[in-house]
Amino acid sequence: MHSKQVGMEWRSACPVSCAMDVLGDKWSLLIIRDLLMFDTRTYSNFRESSEHISTNILAERLKRLTAMGVIERINPEATARNNAFQLTESGQALRPVVESIYVWADSHLRDFNPDTAAAI
Repeated sequence: MHSKQVGMEWRSACPVSCAMDVLGDKWSLLIIRDLLMFDTRTYSNFRESSEHISTNILAERLKRLTAMGVIERINPEATARNNAFQLTESGQALRPVVESIYVWADSHLRDFNPDTAAAI
């Protein structure tokens, strides 16, 4: 396997740790969730989500997920703000992960957050 340089600082060589370095922040899986649910999203669509991601965080996460090959711009020549994003094959492979997290949260967190809504 070839190593790609994308400016990441990896905590360790453990695959779980590496996955958390890419996906373990507060926003990345929500961006992936939205793309799984809606196929494509623009910068503005992401900004309109109920979680209210700030513009600087959104721009950084879109850049990181693109650099890591999880998402891609539909039109690579257009700017991020005027472009739609879609999941790559790597991003699509996260579907069972996101669905498993959903099932776990629905089963184990409802007592803590009774407003949990079925979204997937």
